[in-house]
Amino acid sequence: MINKATLVIMAAGMGSRYGGLKQIDPVGPNGEIIMEYSIYDAIKAGFGKVVFIIKKEIEETFREVVGKKIEGLVEVEYVYQSLGNLPGGFDVPEGRVKPWGTGHAVLSAGKAVKTPFAVINADDFYGAETYRLLYDFLSGNQDSPGKYKYCMVGFILENTLTENGHVARGVCNVDTAGNLMDINERTKIMNFGDQTKYTEDDRDWIVIPKGNIVSMNTWGFNPSLFNELEEQFPIFLEKSRDNILKAEFFLPTVVDNLIKTGKADVKVLSTNDRWYGVTYQEDKPVVRQSIGNMVLEGKYPARLWER
Repeated sequence: MINKATLVIMAAGMGSRYGGLKQIDPVGPNGEIIMEYSIYDAIKAGFGKVVFIIKKEIEETFREVVGKKIEGLVEVEYVYQSLGNLPGGFDVPEGRVKPWGTGHAVLSAGKAVKTPFAVINADDFYGAETYRLLYDFLSGNQDSPGKYKYCMVGFILENTLTENGHVARGVCNVDTAGNLMDINERTKIMNFGDQTKYTEDDRDWIVIPKGNIVSMNTWGFNPSLFNELEEQFPIFLEKSRDNILKAEFFLPTVVDNLIKTGKADVKVLSTNDRWYGVTYQEDKPVVRQSIGNMVLEGKYPARLWER
């Protein structure tokens, strides 16, 4: 059994489409935010530490809204995703405002994570099964000589869409043994009635087959990942010079590279649970109602942290 598996929560995103710090917007019946449910489910599954990846300027708010509630229940650490956190020989380009992406976010947590760990988004509600699947995998799958052993919780695409606009998803190909073959980051996916499509150019829309597995940035890793992130980030920066103001170092792209070079086996842990998230302001009432229903069904207490 692993010692103190870590939950890493990516919460440094700017929330540009939503218009504010959606990570700390209450959705529960007593003011709970989405990530509180994630932490609650993770603790129940066995995780012993939570690492928040945030922007330094909102640390005080995070400690007030979340940290104080859970610090007595689980070890907590805060790390910062900063534009200036770059390898030697690189400087922040003039005009760059956007964070460097999910791969860079996880790289920022390297010094705080010493155990097998899960990675999630702060503003996504995954459901309790996700954390049970992750913890069970991390408990029994250490790296073997010459091969990393990682995992991903795979959601059915139709269970992850919003009616209020487009979403970004990692569209996956999975073999018959349940291993991830490749993953393609699609940044503009929309529901068109009985079809789901994506576009790369805002003109041509390509159908994604029903039932396709997608990544919701819900991963299980061993600490070996940090060495790979350190190696791939400067390569990304070098290749992105022509688009350096907008390019992002995506975590799924790093994983895809490791699969294609034979360095990693990534098991897809499938779930039929529905994902809930506040991508747009209009999503919030749906999330509130869904969580309220789960409280009524007894899946969560009305007050998460009553002791």
